[in-house]
Amino acid sequence: MPTHYSKSARRGKAQPVDRRLRPPLRWIRCGGHRHGRLCRPEIPVQVTSVLRYGNGSAVHFDLPDGVLVAQCGCPTARALEEPGRAVTAALHEPLNYPPLADATTPGDRVCVAVDQGVPKASELVGAVVRSLVDAGVQADGITVLRTGEDAEAGRADPSRFLEPQVAERITLASHDPAKRAQMAYLASTRSGHPILLNRFLTDADVVLPIGCIRNGRGAWDHGIHSPIFPTFSDERTVARYRLPSALKRSGRPKKAVVREVDQVGWLLGVTLTVQVVPGPGGEVLHVLAGEVEAVKRRGCQLYRAAWGSTVPRRASLVVAGIEGGRASQTWDAVGDALAAASRLVEEGGAIALCCELAAEPGPAIRQLIQIESRPTALRQIQRWPHEDALAAAQLARAQDRARVYLLSRLDPSLVDELEIVPVAEPAEVARLARRHRSCILLANAPYAMVVMEGER
Repeated sequence: MPTHYSKSARRGKAQPVDRRLRPPLRWIRCGGHRHGRLCRPEIPVQVTSVLRYGNGSAVHFDLPDGVLVAQCGCPTARALEEPGRAVTAALHEPLNYPPLADATTPGDRVCVAVDQGVPKASELVGAVVRSLVDAGVQADGITVLRTGEDAEAGRADPSRFLEPQVAERITLASHDPAKRAQMAYLASTRSGHPILLNRFLTDADVVLPIGCIRNGRGAWDHGIHSPIFPTFSDERTVARYRLPSALKRSGRPKKAVVREVDQVGWLLGVTLTVQVVPGPGGEVLHVLAGEVEAVKRRGCQLYRAAWGSTVPRRASLVVAGIEGGRASQTWDAVGDALAAASRLVEEGGAIALCCELAAEPGPAIRQLIQIESRPTALRQIQRWPHEDALAAAQLARAQDRARVYLLSRLDPSLVDELEIVPVAEPAEVARLARRHRSCILLANAPYAMVVMEGER
């Protein structure tokens, strides 16, 4: 092939250019007519995208055509405007289950057990309590049991969604796994571990859990009965279920763990449940109520339809976001987001996580600073009884696969100590993306169910 020179090259000001190395340019005709003169090449196409994170924050990307492999984690289903009304409708016609009026009696002691972090929890609980009262259950016999974390944050409190005369009669209790006096012995698991549960659960005639359908991976996802166990068990049991060894390498709970949780639900006689499919930013997409297995099947279908997607290939950079307010900005969410991004990034690539995390790391994550060898850290984490052990393991595995960048509200020096690159502003993330040959944008990373084409 002959060598071509630009005008400046012919003047001795540049090296010869091989046309094969030039990007193809397409000339356009001016005047919008086919006989118009050829006037200039088209400007290369730029792809504009937005990744939202935190409470209304966003990163704006302007990437060259061909760089963006996929944009995932943005469900098309609209969030429910009135989740409480959806709960009432779901309990009026529960899946494979009789109406509440036929399944309860006026003298029943009912414990409404609320899983940690359920979106719109206060409104949902208020609707459940109203439905129970409308079905004939006495308000004095209703207990709302919530986790200590939700209680401290003021979540899962139905008071403002109830009539004052009902709100003042129900019992609003918070669970403390460290208080042995709150626990009652139910039975032993098949592996011989004692099953200790909050007394409000074991003393109730009817236990009605309110939970959140999840993607089958993560710190608290042990199946449909997770809102009961280990959520409302003792400190030692909670720590055992939080160990990374309770999960497979894929992040899914081991079958033995799920069987144990299901056993507790069966022993407690839980047959009715309320579950939500979460939406972006702490919203709710769907509400389901009914027989446990029917809700589980339908919930998984709806979750997969909302959050499931495939990508054609991995990318050298995955930019992940965590939407929502303070309740969503946790180290557990960070760990789940990094685990999701790790499955999509090329070996030796980069992960940029955008969030508004402000909480200090727990003891397990802090111990990572003191261990120089990452393989050694991963081995030791498996035995750490700390509540953030799983998040620490997810962080270490992500760093083992890719370089991790973090846009957050944490002190940059602390982020740097964790061997994470601190990012000061969204524009830095956008510039990072322009330096990579391929990029995947993963919104709502803790919820997303993204797989490679051809993989399960």
